[in-house]
Amino acid sequence: MTRPPTTHAAVELQNLTKSFGLAKIIQGVDLAIDRGERHAIIGPNGAGKSTLFNLITGKYVPTSGSVLLHGENVSGKKPYQINRMGLSRSFQITNIFPKMTVFENIRCSLLWTMGYRYSFWHLIDRQNSVSQRAEEILDQINMVARRDELAGVLTYAEQRALEIGITIAGGADIIMLYEPTAGMSASETNYMVDLIRKVTEGKTLIVVEHDMGVVFDLADRISVLVYGEIIESDTPQKVRESTRVKEAYLGSVLEEAN
Repeated sequence: MTRPPTTHAAVELQNLTKSFGLAKIIQGVDLAIDRGERHAIIGPNGAGKSTLFNLITGKYVPTSGSVLLHGENVSGKKPYQINRMGLSRSFQITNIFPKMTVFENIRCSLLWTMGYRYSFWHLIDRQNSVSQRAEEILDQINMVARRDELAGVLTYAEQRALEIGITIAGGADIIMLYEPTAGMSASETNYMVDLIRKVTEGKTLIVVEHDMGVVFDLADRISVLVYGEIIESDTPQKVRESTRVKEAYLGSVLEEAN
């Protein structure tokens, strides 16, 4: 039975489990993420981070337990239904329209939330409100100069920035990012962290990230997932100091963030 939701939680997981055949990947996770919080989920390879991410976003259906979004049980809902309730995600592999321009990518992502949906009789080039909002997002993600470039010719870091623009375009108040800085240089990583901080201001951010420097720089709270269980969920400083975390999750890796 689902417990009463935590009052201020944007996302709450209640005794969440997920099995694939005999393999139990997520093992009774309880977690409440407050509204406006920047929350990182970390853990070693095989810990279940991708599975947990996909359970929250609706790609996977829980074996048992519940996922609550602003107090409403969304377990079993389709990803598009969860998206329309205010949660938007990026993907591990960049997910853009490479043969459309940067501007067209952003504009396309705005149509549903701005009410056009299945409206085939509107000429999109005449929808000034959509175009204006697209321009505002391009400014937010610092891509005005690349406005008319095909998305497929952007650098990897620029494509990731564009994907973040697409993610926030729907107006969601919960943003989930999966390894947003993977494969980036140090300068690109610093730029991406600043961008994420700016575009998620006032929103709830949930990020799965392998770069401990990014995690400790960005997160208000960190949850450490090991073998499908959260062994620690606390402030960056408390997680950094945790003996249990160091023993279970490569303490030397955490020390690199010092």
